[in-house]
Amino acid sequence: MTEQSDHPEGGSVLSPGGKVDPDAVFAAYEQARERGDDSFVVRVHFEMLRDHNTRLDKYLTSRVTHMSRSQLQKLIDSGQAFVNDKPAKASTKLRLKDRITLAIPKPASGEIEPEDIALVVLHEDEHIIVLNKSPDIIVHPARSENRGTMINALAFHFANRSSGELSTVGQEFARPGVVHRLDRNTSGCIIFAKTDQAHWKMGQQFEQRKVDKRYLAVVHGRVGVDTQTIELPLGPHQSKAKGMREKRVVRHDELGKASITVCRVRERYTIGKAGYSLIELELKTGRTHQIRVHMSHLGHPIVGDDMYGGRSFIDAQGKVVIDRQSLHAGLLGFVHPITEEPMEFIAPPRKELLALIEELRSRGEPEAIEINGTIPLERFGL
Repeated sequence: MTEQSDHPEGGSVLSPGGKVDPDAVFAAYEQARERGDDSFVVRVHFEMLRDHNTRLDKYLTSRVTHMSRSQLQKLIDSGQAFVNDKPAKASTKLRLKDRITLAIPKPASGEIEPEDIALVVLHEDEHIIVLNKSPDIIVHPARSENRGTMINALAFHFANRSSGELSTVGQEFARPGVVHRLDRNTSGCIIFAKTDQAHWKMGQQFEQRKVDKRYLAVVHGRVGVDTQTIELPLGPHQSKAKGMREKRVVRHDELGKASITVCRVRERYTIGKAGYSLIELELKTGRTHQIRVHMSHLGHPIVGDDMYGGRSFIDAQGKVVIDRQSLHAGLLGFVHPITEEPMEFIAPPRKELLALIEELRSRGEPEAIEINGTIPLERFGL
C-alpha cells in the first residue's frame, strides 16, 4: 500500500503507518483558511499493493480511525470516495493496484449552544435551509466569539421552530452545516446543509463553480468599464501587525490564489467630483474578502468598508445612511443536492442599503446601464 494526501503547504495528513491524523487534518484546514482558500478539501489517496479482498468501508475504517464505520459509509454514499477514479460504494471490494481517493471532513468537536436570534428564512426542507443573512452577525463561532452567530441561531431554530439539524460536516470547528460563508457585515443569500449528503454535494457544486452567486454593491467613484472580469490573485496580508491578520491583498507570489470576479455596472451617480456606482458582481471563485479586495485594488472601494478604504455615507442633512460595507449577496442559484431541481433565490437588500441607493438616486438622474446577463433590479426591489 502507498499513501499520499493533499495539503495546502505540501505536507501530509497521513502518519508513517498510513492512518489519517485528525490533528493534521485540522491544521490543514486552518492553514487553508488562513490563506483565504475556502474551497480547499483534504483528500487522501491510497494504492493497493496487494489484494485485500475486503470492502471499501471496512478498509477505510482502519485508515480513518477518528470516524466510525457508519460515518464513513455516509461519506462514501455522499460521493466522496472514488476507486480507480470512479464513484465507489461502501461495499466495493478492493483488489490489487486499486487506487482509492477519499475526501476527509474536519474532525468532530463540541456542541453548539442554541440562541434565540431572528432568522429570515427564504427556503427550508429536510436537506437544506437558505437564509437572508443580516449584517453584523458572523456565520459560525470563531476564536473568542462563541455566541451570537448564525450557527447558534440555527440550533435554536431547529429545536423550537422547525425540525432536523445541521449536518455533522465541519462540526469539529463549530461550523456544522456551513457550506459557504459571508463576511460579518455582508448581508444576503446563504445556504446551510441539514444532512451530510446534502453538505458534500453542495460543497462539490461550490468547488466546481456551478453555483450562481450574484452580489450588489455600492462603490466609491464612477466605474468606467461597463463589464469587466477581474483576475487578481489574493492572499494574506504580508504584515503580521495587529489588525492585519484578517486582511487580504493582491499577491503575485506563491501565496496568491487565483481569484475571478465579474463586475457589471448597473447605475452610475454623479455626486461631487468622484461620484458612486451601483454594481452587480458575479463570483467565479470564493476567496476570503474577494469582492472587497478586488474593488479596492481597482480604486473603487465599497462604501462603508473601512478595512479596505471605503467610507461611511452621510446624506445632505448630515445623517449617516450606512456605516458598514454596502455589499449584499442578492442571488444564489444552484441545483438541489438531493432532488436535483434547479433552484434560485433572491434576497431583498437590507433597509440601510436600500436607503443608500434611494439617496443616491434622489441627488440626480442616475445613469442606468443595460447589460446582457444581469439580474433585473426590479427583482431585488430596486
